[in-house]
Amino acid sequence: MLLATEFIALVAVAAQGAAAVTFNVPSKVGSGAYAYAPLDDAPIGISFEFFAFPSYFTNVTATEKCLSNWKDLTGVWPPIRIGGTTQDRASYDASTSAYVVYTVASPADAPSTLTFGPKFMTLANTYGGSVVMGLNRGKNKLSNTIDAAKVAVSEMSNLLAIELGNEPEYWKSDGQPIASGTWNPATDAASQNNWDILVGSAVNRKNIIQAGNSNSLPPTWGAEELIATENSTVKQYINSYAHHNYPGGSIQSLMTHSTTASNIHRFDADIAAALRVDKPYVFGETNSVSGGGAAGVSPTFGAALWTMDYSLRATYSNMSRTYFHHGTVGNCQYCFWGRYSMGAPYYGATAAVALLAGATHLTALDTGTTNYAAYVAFDSAGAPLRVLLYNSDYYAGSGIRSSTAFTLTGLTSDSVRAKRLTAASALSRVDQGGNPSFGGQYFNNGTCTVGGAETYETTAVSGGQATFTLKATEALIVYLQ
Repeated sequence: MLLATEFIALVAVAAQGAAAVTFNVPSKVGSGAYAYAPLDDAPIGISFEFFAFPSYFTNVTATEKCLSNWKDLTGVWPPIRIGGTTQDRASYDASTSAYVVYTVASPADAPSTLTFGPKFMTLANTYGGSVVMGLNRGKNKLSNTIDAAKVAVSEMSNLLAIELGNEPEYWKSDGQPIASGTWNPATDAASQNNWDILVGSAVNRKNIIQAGNSNSLPPTWGAEELIATENSTVKQYINSYAHHNYPGGSIQSLMTHSTTASNIHRFDADIAAALRVDKPYVFGETNSVSGGGAAGVSPTFGAALWTMDYSLRATYSNMSRTYFHHGTVGNCQYCFWGRYSMGAPYYGATAAVALLAGATHLTALDTGTTNYAAYVAFDSAGAPLRVLLYNSDYYAGSGIRSSTAFTLTGLTSDSVRAKRLTAASALSRVDQGGNPSFGGQYFNNGTCTVGGAETYETTAVSGGQATFTLKATEALIVYLQ
């Protein structure tokens, strides 16, 4: 008899004219004509806007629980990055007892200038996972940044790296002092290289700088371009290379699998350049639509599916980590959580975390040219652990919701269990009552605690294959072990 939390998945033969796809699951890492990406312990993380970070950690109840939910899946706290536009508006003040000091006309605004003190670093050190700390380069006050960097190194046992400046390609138009003369990728690279050496040597720490941190699509302002300017003295201080990315677009274009794969391919040369010098490449700041998100796109279930697919495609493409940005508390359409309601994208990110939890390698079984995706995560012995299937056909909530039959071959058990990520439509929003569900469960508003009974679907395997039906705008994780 089945457990109460399980039910048999009734697999119908695909109706005439209905879509159907087949994927073969490799028996082990390295087999077949697939590319395999080695995995960081926690490839999916969160970026917090610099000035808002203390509020997320002291005034937003959901923060700790949302992060610990992922730790419960993986055994590792997700990585975080603290930075953004306001890191280059921030000056270090050793005398202040406050985390941050600033004034805004409205709580929805970001400050144009701010100061922060030692307690900012102390608060960051309370986090159980790794932290990338963004500091100011735009104001061209090297000694002030070195003072802050010294405190970060001395107070933060979890410090992974320091960023020196955020999105420098915009500094000329923003009026940042360091860009007062000629400012282009070449002059920025010279500035970065100089600061990397001076800050790294001042804190007496090699492998400490997360370099790059631009937003313009490569090759301009990219890692490949930057690495070509670096000598061996600079490179000893580099921990990783980061780029930012906000694909934008409509819900339908954003969540379409082929569009996501195409977007990630734009970073292939940059990733390869970083790997050639044995450094990780990361999305140091990313999300759906820049500027805090778009109200009609970023909070939707379609954006949740994009979050899932995007983070997995980035990981498959050898990006070590992807940090999803969280901006002003209460004015952030793409945020995964806030004080009062959850964001649908948290569900997609959680599904991706669940696929990768405890895995050591990832591959994609699809070509990235259709609406249908399949990823396989592998355990430490190289055996397939889980498969994620994704149907990115768009469903907006009216008319017939199409479905696609996904057949997996190469399976070795008699049956498999699966958890479904679904919602009423791509337009579903938590703040409008449209909760998604992942394996029948949801996340409570305001607290991020888990509600609902965990539900698995069980599907029989015959002749080494099983077929799963996914409606348009759905995903499914199949557990092979």
